[in-house]
Amino acid sequence: MVLIAGFITGVVIYSVIRVLLTGFYTVRPNERAVITSFGRAERLGDQMVEIADCSEEEQKRYIYPQLRVIKPGGPYFKWPWQKVHKVDVATQTADITWDPSKAQNTIEAVTKDNLTTGVNGQIRHRVCESNLYAYFFGVVSPLEHIMGYFVSVLRERIANFTDPKGQSLLQTGTSDDTSSGADTEMTEGVSINDLRKNLPLLNEYMEQQCQCTAGRYGIELDAALVTEIDPPPEVDRALSAINSTRNQVAADISTARADAEQQITMSKRAVEIAMNNARAEVAPLREMASTLEKIKIQGGSAALRDYVRNMKIPLLSRATQIIQAPAGVMGAKGGVA
Repeated sequence: MVLIAGFITGVVIYSVIRVLLTGFYTVRPNERAVITSFGRAERLGDQMVEIADCSEEEQKRYIYPQLRVIKPGGPYFKWPWQKVHKVDVATQTADITWDPSKAQNTIEAVTKDNLTTGVNGQIRHRVCESNLYAYFFGVVSPLEHIMGYFVSVLRERIANFTDPKGQSLLQTGTSDDTSSGADTEMTEGVSINDLRKNLPLLNEYMEQQCQCTAGRYGIELDAALVTEIDPPPEVDRALSAINSTRNQVAADISTARADAEQQITMSKRAVEIAMNNARAEVAPLREMASTLEKIKIQGGSAALRDYVRNMKIPLLSRATQIIQAPAGVMGAKGGVA
């Protein structure tokens, strides 16, 4: 009896010590906790997680219950058959090259013109507090799954990426507008160049496509930052040569356009000057004709002859020779030279 009583006393003392030592826990300000009893998480009745930004098929596939989340504070008490699952809900940064199964310095992707390029960047993410069931019990490694999903979407986008500026010019340009056609030719080019010029658009697209990760894996994507598009060295040298040639062609086209516009402007000015000179020469003749017409109307032919005779007097004083022509040829009037 003494042995049995000692055994029971030892079990009681061990249980009390174990409960006192491991039965209390705290939750830090940047943490959230979930309690499981015999492996089953405590739930909020029959409430289910509302998954936003997902297709109807995904909403039927990813059905997770709403768990009771323990907020920061403590100490809290738990029974020995219960287990506490804690997670850090602060925003964290991970490189897109992170992969627990292998070491890599860049992500390889193939562009639409079959060029292999390296992609580097980071993503900012945090655990979705409203869907902790998916994070703890949905998949084994949530971050690994979301990283694989992100890389898959990124590769698909790079493989089909087209410069939106070039596409808009191709849609609006016509054969009559030669300048639009030239700009389109200079804008539409190698896909790696298009990706480098449109990194903000690529990052925005990735953020939109990864909004459903909170419902799938319990991780919210805060921002996608694709910072580098690095092709292999031989491809990079070829791209540099292409860009240099394109820049030279663009400079030559701009110079030719400027020269053509200058020549057109000079031609217009020359035409205007010639027209003004012609008008200046014609104006006195028109004025004289108008004066003679008015004299003939008001005073008749006699007044017109007197006017012509008076106008000849200054000419006679400056004439070097006076030729008297027959009456039939000059109308009985003298000619002055």
